[in-house]
Amino acid sequence: MTRPRAEAVALASRHVGRPHPARHLGEACRTALDDAYCVGLTLAADAALAQRASLCAAGPLAAQGETLQINLGEGPCVQALNQGSPVLADDLADPRTIRQWPVYAQQAQAHHIRAAFALPVLSGPAPAQQAGLVLTLYRDRPGPLSAAELHTAQLHADAAELLLLSAPVPAEDDLADAWLLPVEAVVHQATGVISYRHALTTGQALALLRAYAHSTDTDLTSLAHAIVHENLHLPDPPETDS
Repeated sequence: MTRPRAEAVALASRHVGRPHPARHLGEACRTALDDAYCVGLTLAADAALAQRASLCAAGPLAAQGETLQINLGEGPCVQALNQGSPVLADDLADPRTIRQWPVYAQQAQAHHIRAAFALPVLSGPAPAQQAGLVLTLYRDRPGPLSAAELHTAQLHADAAELLLLSAPVPAEDDLADAWLLPVEAVVHQATGVISYRHALTTGQALALLRAYAHSTDTDLTSLAHAIVHENLHLPDPPETDS
C-alpha cells in the first residue's frame, strides 16, 4: 500500500500494541457501521485459502461466514483474493450469485447471511506466497453498500493493512501463527498430519480434509481437532490412474 490515508494511519495507531488488534479493529468497524454489519478479517497465502488465518469475526454472522469459506473453499473472500479486487455480493439469493458459489450461497443463506462484501487490502509488489488480507462484511438483509459504508469499511481495511505491515513478517509455514493465533490453526495442523500420513501435498491433504468433512456433514474445525488431538485417521484417498 502506498501513501496511506491520514485517517487510516490515525485509526491504526489506536490499536498498535494492543492485544488482539484485529479483533478490536473489527469491532470498531462494526460500531462505525452502526452494527448493521458483521465483520470478518482474513489473512491468506493463496486464493484457495489453503493457508488461511481468520484474524477476527465480529458479530453473530461473521464466525459462520468465515468458517463456511474455509470449509467450502468458495465465496466472496476466495474470489476477492483470486481477482485482486472487491467482491460486492448484495444478494446471495440472486441466481447469478448462486451460479457463482452454489454451495456457499445456499449455506450462507441457511445461516441468515443475505449479503457479503469482500475487500482485499494487501497488494503491490511482493515475494512469492505473499499473504493477502481481506475484510469481509456480512449482513442479514440484501441490498448494496452505500458510498459512505464502503468508505468506512475501506478505511478500516487500510488500517488493518497498516497493523499487519507493522507486525513481524512470518515465514510461509508460520502463517497460521502470524499476527494473531486464529481459531482455525488446528486446520493447518491437521493438514500437515494428513500430508504426512498419506504422503500427499498440503493442497491434496486439505482437499481430502474438506471432502471428508463434506461427506460426513462435519464442521471442518471439529474434524481437524479430532485428527490432531484424538488421533482420528481418515481413509486413504482413492487411487487415480497416472
